Amino acid sequence: MAKRLAVDIGGTFVDAIVYDTLSGELRLEKDFTTPENASKGVLATIGRLNLQLSDVETFVHGTTLGLNTVLERKGVPTGIITNSGFEDVFETGRYHRPREKMYKLVYDDPPVLIAKRYRLGVSGRLSASGEEITPLDEVAIRKAAKKLIEDMDRESLAICFLHSYRNPAQEVLAKKIIEETYPDVSVSISSDIVREYREYERTSTTVVNAYVKPIFQEYILGLEKNIKKSGFIGEFYITRSGGGALKATNSVDAPVNTIFSGPAGGLIGTVALSKLTDRPNIIAVDMGGTSTDACVVYNGQPALKYEASLENLPLMIPTYDISTIGAGGGSLAREEDGLLRVGPQSAGAIPGPVCYGKGGTQPSLTDAALTMGYLNPDNFLGGEMRLEASKAEEALRKHVSEPLSLDIISACRGIYDVLLAKTVSAIREITVEAGLDPREFSMLGFGGGGGMFVPLVGREMGTKEIIIPQASSVFSAWGMLMTDIVQEYAQTVLLLLDDIEMIDLTSAISELAISAKSDLSKGGFSENFQFIERFAELRYFGQEHTLEVSIDGISSLDEIRKRFNEAHFHRYGHSMNDPVQLVNIRVRGTGQESKPNLNEISIRPFVKPIPQLGTRTAYCFASGRLVEFAVYDREALMAGDNLPGPAILEETTATTVFYSDQKAEVDKYGQIIITREMR
Repeated sequence: MAKRLAVDIGGTFVDAIVYDTLSGELRLEKDFTTPENASKGVLATIGRLNLQLSDVETFVHGTTLGLNTVLERKGVPTGIITNSGFEDVFETGRYHRPREKMYKLVYDDPPVLIAKRYRLGVSGRLSASGEEITPLDEVAIRKAAKKLIEDMDRESLAICFLHSYRNPAQEVLAKKIIEETYPDVSVSISSDIVREYREYERTSTTVVNAYVKPIFQEYILGLEKNIKKSGFIGEFYITRSGGGALKATNSVDAPVNTIFSGPAGGLIGTVALSKLTDRPNIIAVDMGGTSTDACVVYNGQPALKYEASLENLPLMIPTYDISTIGAGGGSLAREEDGLLRVGPQSAGAIPGPVCYGKGGTQPSLTDAALTMGYLNPDNFLGGEMRLEASKAEEALRKHVSEPLSLDIISACRGIYDVLLAKTVSAIREITVEAGLDPREFSMLGFGGGGGMFVPLVGREMGTKEIIIPQASSVFSAWGMLMTDIVQEYAQTVLLLLDDIEMIDLTSAISELAISAKSDLSKGGFSENFQFIERFAELRYFGQEHTLEVSIDGISSLDEIRKRFNEAHFHRYGHSMNDPVQLVNIRVRGTGQESKPNLNEISIRPFVKPIPQLGTRTAYCFASGRLVEFAVYDREALMAGDNLPGPAILEETTATTVFYSDQKAEVDKYGQIIITREMR
C-alpha cells in the first residue's frame, strides 16, 4: 500500500486526488455531487481515478454533510434531557443578535431547533465544583426516555446536566440507563462532547451532535463498508473543523467536530504551502459552487477559535476562524425590488447553472463568466462537457439585464461587483478589523472558481500578490493529503493565577498530555511521530472573552501572565495590571503523517517561446470594456514564464483570469503568481 487518497465534497462537485508515496505522482478527478445520496458521488469520483483501493494506505475525507444537515433542518427528531427547572436553557440562550440584524427595529429569533415539548427535566444536581447535591432520579430518567422515544418518536437524545464538565457521573449513568432499554436510540452526553463550562453553549453543541449523529453515522459507516468491498484495508479518516483528522470510527460518535470539515482541507493545504514556499502571511480564499470561504494564516499559523456559530447556534469546538459568504460559482442572480441580488441561493449540482443544460432556468455567476468571455464553452472539464452559451445569455437577459434596464455585459459585471463587494467585506472583517493590513499578505485563490475570481479580489484589496496553485480546483483535497491526526483535550479551571500553585497546574496539564499520548499510541503513532502542544485560555478578571497562549516551555505563573499580557497587547493594543484568570487549559496531540512534496517543474529553454492557444474577447475590469485576452494552456506553461495581462489560462478543471493592469509569472512549483503591473 503506497498511495494516499483524499476526497472533498462541495456543493457542486466532488474532488478526489491520489498521491503515490513512492513515485510522488499526483492524480486528480472531479465529478458532480449527488445531494440525494452523497456517497454515490464520492464512489463515482474515486472510480474515475481507476484506482485499486487495495493499494491505498490512507483515505482522508472532508464532508459538509453535518453542516448541510443543520442548515437545511434535516436532522433526526431529537429530544433533550436536562435538570428540572433548566429545560429552557437551550431556547433562552444569550441575547446576541446576528451582526447583520443588530440595528433592525423588528427582529424575531429563528425557530428553535428543539421545541419545548421535546425538552424534559429530571431530578438530580451537582454543585459548581462537581460534588453531588441531589442524586440522579433513575426512575425519572426512564420515564423521560419513554415519553420522548415511544410517545414522541424521538430518534436521538441529548443529555446535558449542570456542571457535568466537572463530574460526568450523572450523565454517564443516564446514558447507561437509556441504552439498556433503547439500544437503537442514539444518545449524546455533553461530558463526552465538551468538557468546558458555559451551560448554554455546552448544551447547544451537544444538541447539534445528537441532531446529526445518526445521519452522519449511517453515511460514514456505509461509505466505509462500500470502499472495503472494493478492497480497501487502510485507515479511513475524516478531517476536523479545526485542522487535522479523526479516525472515521471515532468521528461517528462526535460528528459535531467535523461540522466544518469541508473548508478545513483548504486551510490545512494553505498552512502547508505557507511553510513550503516561505510565505508566512497568506489570505486563503476558497471559492466553490455554493459559498466562498476566507481565512487568515499569520506568521505561518491559521486563525483558530474554540467557539463557532451555525445558524445562531454556538458550537464549542476547535475550528478555523473562517469567514463564509453564501456566494459561489453557482450563486443565483436576480432582480429584487429594483436591486441586483446574488446568492445565497445556489444552483448546486442539480440542476446546476443554466449553461450546464441540466434544467436550470435562473442565471448564476458561472453563466455571467461564460457570457463575459472567461470560459471556453467547448473546453469545460477538459472537453467532457459543452456549455450552452445561448441559454446562459437568455437567462441573464430575462432575470437581470431587462428587469434592471442594463445591457448584457453591464448586467454580468454587476453580478461580479456584488459578489466582489461581499467577498472584500468578509475578508476585511478577518484582516483590517483584526489589526492586519491585507497589503502585507499574499492571497491564495483556490476552489472551482478561485482562479477565475480571486485575482479580482486581490486586485481590489491591494495584496502584494495573488497565488493560484497547481490543481487549484482540488486544492482542498490536496490539503487533506497534508493533514495529521489531531486530538484536542481541554479542562475548565476558572481560577485567578494568584490562586493557583504551579505544581497543580503542571499536574493537570500532564494528565491531559498523557491522555493525548495514549490515544496517539493506540492510533499506531510511535513516540517519534507524536507532537504535544499545551495552551492556556486566559482573560483579565471581569472580561467575557479569552485569549489562547502557548505555555510550552513555561515553568512559572509569572511567565504565563507575561505571555498573556503580550498577546493582549498585540490583539487589542494595550495590556492591563488587572488580575489574570485562567479559564481553560488545553492540550493538542498530533500524530504526524508522511506528506507529499511540491514537485518542481521544468524551466523553459531560452529559445523556446511560450505557446499561446489564441485570443478571446472578454471583459477587462482594468479598462472597463471588452478587449482581446491572450489564451494559454496552463498545463503547457513552464517555470519562469512571464505572461502580461489580460490573459486567460485554461486547464482541465479550472480557469484563471487576470487583467490588463496585472501580470503573471510561473514559479518553480508551477504556481501562477499574479502581481500588479507597474506602468
